[in-house]
Amino acid sequence: MKDAFFSTEDLTVQFGGLIAVDHLTFEIRKGEIVSLIGPNGAGKTTAFNAITGFIKPSKGFIRFCGEDLIGLRPFQIAEHGIVRTFQQTKVFPEVTVEESIRMGAHKMAEKGLFAILANSLQYRQKEKEVFERTEYILAFTGLAEKATVLAKNLSYGEQRLLEIAVALAAEPKLLLCDEPVSGMNPEESRSTMELIRALRKQGITILLVEHVMNVVMDISDRIVVLNYGKKIAEGSPKEVSENREVIEAYLGGSLK
Repeated sequence: MKDAFFSTEDLTVQFGGLIAVDHLTFEIRKGEIVSLIGPNGAGKTTAFNAITGFIKPSKGFIRFCGEDLIGLRPFQIAEHGIVRTFQQTKVFPEVTVEESIRMGAHKMAEKGLFAILANSLQYRQKEKEVFERTEYILAFTGLAEKATVLAKNLSYGEQRLLEIAVALAAEPKLLLCDEPVSGMNPEESRSTMELIRALRKQGITILLVEHVMNVVMDISDRIVVLNYGKKIAEGSPKEVSENREVIEAYLGGSLK
């Protein structure tokens, strides 16, 4: 577990007397697409928040590329290469698509005040890299034609896509997507899943939280199932879909 690309060990998040995540242990191998599923209130988003530093775990370990992340702030975890999207759409409505992606590339553009004032060669090179990265992401995500459009004027599906594009600008090694196809029509959902597969081909490892089971079963290499904060199953889509405890806890019927 300590040598895994990413892992949690006995991860526990408690709010007063409520245990939202209960001794969660799982790992992700480099290059995998892993889904974290469970009924509403199972602790999925809480686990995401703990992994990305938005809440502090009560106990346990979170390790990424051999380093312990417990105690790091969200921006420090992002600098390590773990970047997330959110369950609710979070875009800057009055900012264009291109500007939003450039803002996401802030990690690439780190520079001192003196370099900015002096317009140094290093600063100009950084700006060139951000521009090239932004143009690449616009093309890669299919948002190039919307580059000058304000985020508020995008469709809901396009706004969700923009969130992923902004996350990509931060050069993630592990991308956490919280319900990426929520609220999308079937065509938008298919396009988003194709994009996630393409991200994996680019070397990005993916952790998903998703309620749309046909998407989960189709795209996941492995699935981790939570119920009341506890892991009740882990395995391939086929193994999980045939697990009686999962079927009873999650749907009371069938995962198909």
